[in-house]
Amino acid sequence: MTQQTSHNPQATANQTPHYQISFERFTQHLVDVTLTFIADTDSPVLWLPSWIPGSYLMREFSRHITAVHYHNFNTDSDKTEISTHLAPKISKNEWLLTNVQAGDSVSVHYEVYSYDLSVRTAYVDQFRLFGNFTSLALAIEGQEQQAVNVTLSVPKSFYQFNINQSDDSQDSDINKNDIKFACGLPYTHLQSSDSSNNDQQHYHLQADSYEHLIDYPFEIAKQDEFHFIINDNQQSTLPHRFFISGTHHADLGRLQTDVTKICQSYLNWLGDAPFSDYTFLTYASGNDYGGLEHINSTSLITPRDDLPKTNEPSEPSENYQRFLGLCSHEYFHAWWVKTVRPDVMMEVDLRAEAYTPLLWVFEGFTSYIDDFMLQASGVISPDSYLKLLAGQINRYQQTHGRTQQSVADSSFDAWIKLYRSDENTGNAGISYYNKGALVALCLDLTLLELSEGKYRLFDVVKAFYTQAKQQDNRRIGMTDSNLAEVIHQFIDPADWRYFVEHYINGVSELPLQRLLQNNGVSLNHDKTDDETNQLPWGIRVEETAMGLKVARVLRDSVASQAGLSANDVIIAIDGLKANKKQLQRVAERQQANLETGNEDGNITCHAFRRDELLTLNVPAKTESGQTANPSLDKVTLSLQKDGWQTWLNYIR
Repeated sequence: MTQQTSHNPQATANQTPHYQISFERFTQHLVDVTLTFIADTDSPVLWLPSWIPGSYLMREFSRHITAVHYHNFNTDSDKTEISTHLAPKISKNEWLLTNVQAGDSVSVHYEVYSYDLSVRTAYVDQFRLFGNFTSLALAIEGQEQQAVNVTLSVPKSFYQFNINQSDDSQDSDINKNDIKFACGLPYTHLQSSDSSNNDQQHYHLQADSYEHLIDYPFEIAKQDEFHFIINDNQQSTLPHRFFISGTHHADLGRLQTDVTKICQSYLNWLGDAPFSDYTFLTYASGNDYGGLEHINSTSLITPRDDLPKTNEPSEPSENYQRFLGLCSHEYFHAWWVKTVRPDVMMEVDLRAEAYTPLLWVFEGFTSYIDDFMLQASGVISPDSYLKLLAGQINRYQQTHGRTQQSVADSSFDAWIKLYRSDENTGNAGISYYNKGALVALCLDLTLLELSEGKYRLFDVVKAFYTQAKQQDNRRIGMTDSNLAEVIHQFIDPADWRYFVEHYINGVSELPLQRLLQNNGVSLNHDKTDDETNQLPWGIRVEETAMGLKVARVLRDSVASQAGLSANDVIIAIDGLKANKKQLQRVAERQQANLETGNEDGNITCHAFRRDELLTLNVPAKTESGQTANPSLDKVTLSLQKDGWQTWLNYIR
């Protein structure tokens, strides 16, 4: 129930650091922040994180802050206000409050440009107020462990704009109630009024520390909402809330049913949860996609076409499966990243990189288990699950870089490679998500095999979670050493050393076919001549008005031997205008000539590199034997009559 009250944010900040966050300038995508606190040192430093936990790239959030101003009161004198100062920067994301003395009451003011439509930062416009406090809240160096208060203030104009845009604008009360606040942190909701009719809605939050605060994203928008409850093994109930903003026509009843089954399956397996309640924050867009885990919530962004439709078939469509997989992935992270985490993430400095070779464990295990749990919960069939798994295998086998980079090295290099892919990424490296998922599959099936069906990857995860619950902070940091110690509980140390040497630290091909075959699943290589199975000249292209723009060139392909490069624009092939069909026809002709013994099949190609015209000769095959029309490695999976039940029926 909304209460009427006068609002004085400074009154709440006399002892505890307080953030007053105003969205008055939402149409300009600006957030105004006032931080009040008592300094405990002379010349305190304020800093903003450079990255957010769960997304391993230096995002440099401070670039969205224009300037930091402050004024202070000396609490030992008559509290005369000292003039406002501009805080000088001492690094890319640190500001020095030069004129502040220990004991002063300080008020800091700054604006944050917030227009990044992702789950990692902040986004503000007339429809949606979304934020992570890593982007909005400056930390006070040395006072990060103090409790903090936050007030989010939303002007009447934000509500009025949304009411006016609504089809039901005649009923302002209903529409005003449609503007909902979603956050995993408990809050109080107050309203203030003044004589200028400038009504403000205020949401008050309290966090135990700065680290605690930044684990709670929030969203204020017109949102659909549903609730559900699941039970742990002690029959304690855990309430869940699911919010969806953005334009969509999702069947919420169907979504509620399916997500409930998935979440309950995790509790059936792990016994209990590291949270007492959970919140899904979801934004439906045109084609954006992503998710980020938090301590008792997740922020998701999804194409609206991935949400269930009113006529969604009983077996979810591929698009809907993708969204359910995203929900499953981020939900599992509450156990497997937020609770069990890499040791370097236990006490982490968000101003510097935290290198670890273990991201393949956390994102890889999760990328295997997220889809597995869709079928384990009964939401999708085993056949649908095998299609998802085949997709992982095909991505892996079509990535040449799997022979160049280990999954451990891929993890360590996340900070400079994963989020900065370019035309050479597929040639030089592998994703710790993709290969990590398949390493997890192989480890799961290896454990089954070597323990004669007694142990699974799921037992490894549960053993770590059990250890975490025994710690005072109910968290545990994983190292290569304690990972080995746990796995040694289930298989011989020599077997684990072999696995690590070949599949984690090495680049040996994963034994997918053998392990799947031994568990009742046939791996079949797709031999069809369908165009989707081929990569003419070993290049990926897109058709543009100018011609075929080269996106990627496969290493050791006929295109690379001829000298074609990424971003070249092919304008003619064999004297004809370049398009995908012409490229396919020519590559097939070169292939056919080779099969009849005619190796003299060079094709003239004209292309622009920047503004320079090139004339290139593309051979029918390379010196290493690669042909002009190579087939992509592509597999399908199918269930045999029996033998797969032990693997797939786990947790049912």
